[in-house]
Amino acid sequence: MPKEVTTGVDITGIQVVRDSLGHTGEIQHYATPLPVYFNFLSSMFMHGSIAHIFGNMLFLWIFGDNLENLLGHVRYASFYLVCGFAAAAAQIVMGPDSIIPMLGASGAISGVLGGYVLLFPQRQVRAIIFNFLTTVPAFVAIGIWIVYQLVLGYLSPVGSGGVAYAAHIGGFIAGVALIKVFALGRQV
Repeated sequence: MPKEVTTGVDITGIQVVRDSLGHTGEIQHYATPLPVYFNFLSSMFMHGSIAHIFGNMLFLWIFGDNLENLLGHVRYASFYLVCGFAAAAAQIVMGPDSIIPMLGASGAISGVLGGYVLLFPQRQVRAIIFNFLTTVPAFVAIGIWIVYQLVLGYLSPVGSGGVAYAAHIGGFIAGVALIKVFALGRQV
């Protein structure tokens, strides 16, 4: 939860939240047995539903294997985690007072997409684009995805719950910025 990280305080109990339309709701927060900063790591392995984890694992399966084959297991795992931390930091920067919990691997997976598009831009991938299943170069599929994230991220108030667009964008930028460092000495 961004506010826990920015204040260093474990927030517990029922918290009232308001969306951009003025609707209110309640979220029950429970005490964490570890320091709040551990949530940077643990949040990357939690998901809100079966559909959430399925979507993340689908993207990871499509794009992650090529990067892991190139980088090796240890470098790939390190790259993934660094991108996940960068994604969480981006979400926190955009909404430091938010008490909406962040969860999911999509920020780290966005970093994988950033690395993939830089190293394998012409690799053909199957994608659903405008309700059609087609095969396109990776830069087209990922390009449409990142534009979608930027547009919806701009239109959605940060901290209002739902999709963490700032985390997706932050993870993607980290992946683009760091993949060459992690791929040093590897042949593309």
